[in-house]
Amino acid sequence: MKLFKIILGFLLLQNTIVAQDAVHNHGNIQIHDDGIVGFHMDVINNGAFNQNKGLVGFYSFDKALSISGGSNPIFYDFEVAVDNNLYIDNTVGIQNNANFIVGDIVTSRIASEVNINFLNDSFYNGEGNSTKVDGYAALSKKSEFTFPIGHFDKLRPLSIASVSSNDYAKSAYYYEDPNTPSVFNTSFSTFIKENEALAVSEYEFWHLESSIPSKVTLTWDEESYAHLFGEAITDIKVVGWSVNDNIWVDLGNTNVEGDFTNGSVTSVEFTPSDYEIITIGGNSDLLGILDNIMLDNYYMTPNGDGINDFLEIEGIEGSPNNVLQIYNRYGRLVFSKNNYSDEFTGISNVNGVITKNIGLPSGIYFYIVTFNDLNYKHQGYLYLTTYDEN
Repeated sequence: MKLFKIILGFLLLQNTIVAQDAVHNHGNIQIHDDGIVGFHMDVINNGAFNQNKGLVGFYSFDKALSISGGSNPIFYDFEVAVDNNLYIDNTVGIQNNANFIVGDIVTSRIASEVNINFLNDSFYNGEGNSTKVDGYAALSKKSEFTFPIGHFDKLRPLSIASVSSNDYAKSAYYYEDPNTPSVFNTSFSTFIKENEALAVSEYEFWHLESSIPSKVTLTWDEESYAHLFGEAITDIKVVGWSVNDNIWVDLGNTNVEGDFTNGSVTSVEFTPSDYEIITIGGNSDLLGILDNIMLDNYYMTPNGDGINDFLEIEGIEGSPNNVLQIYNRYGRLVFSKNNYSDEFTGISNVNGVITKNIGLPSGIYFYIVTFNDLNYKHQGYLYLTTYDEN
């Protein structure tokens, strides 16, 4: 039989040391034809492990596993059944097929060059909310591909259709507010946009690197609140943060499918690397006046005298599912709160503008409040006079 099965973790191979907690490769491992190798512990790869056929699998039902080391492995067929996820600390190439069985493949969001790279004609199957790449996935030598990416318990794939083959492209999904990203060293303020009619998601975004003109398809689910972006799903579009102009730009739509709960939107053709991040957006038709709520500009003097000490937004109790964001005159986010209920007292809760938990200086601020329960959004001014000026 050509079938040659090795359960690493019990065997000692030439130039390969099987320690108690990891397999260390310092030499040359090569899997031939129909060979199968199953790893039940971590792999530290510092040797050649890139001329493979057959299947390499990672299996664990009681702990997380990892792939690390100074040399990048390339697998022909690759499968993952790890209850507590497989962590990737150096790039892993896939030549043929990746099979998601149990658990996520987790890659670094700080070092995007560390990823799962789908080479040439390779593909995958079994992706889902708990079986995906949580971090960066990449492609090589492809013009069309759907990245099996997500964050936490969400599979939120991004599809790319380029005018020619990409030598290399990569993408990750962030279930985060672009105003306060966890990794990027800046705020992608949803207040700064090419026109006031443009709406931008405050719940999620994607990072995509490709230098080839492409159309991109993004997806949404019930926690994307897609109904905020128009009266019909045809109002939904792709928007991107321009690298050169530092502003949100309309990237259009050429196809929209689904409903406000689940769907997808395809952009016009653009060059992804011209945009730091992209997300879904639409038309800010929800900005306006509700008959039973009269929102206005506000004045605050948080000096402890019990008058105007905190920001009290009229009618917000009618929409417990809400989002409040406050920006300074330069469009930088200084305060953000989901399910706001009179917590703002002039103190920032956002890092990067000033020291967190320090009182903001006097001045004019902008606020945007979204009443998700009422399908309504409003923006206005906030005049703040700080503690030491009263």
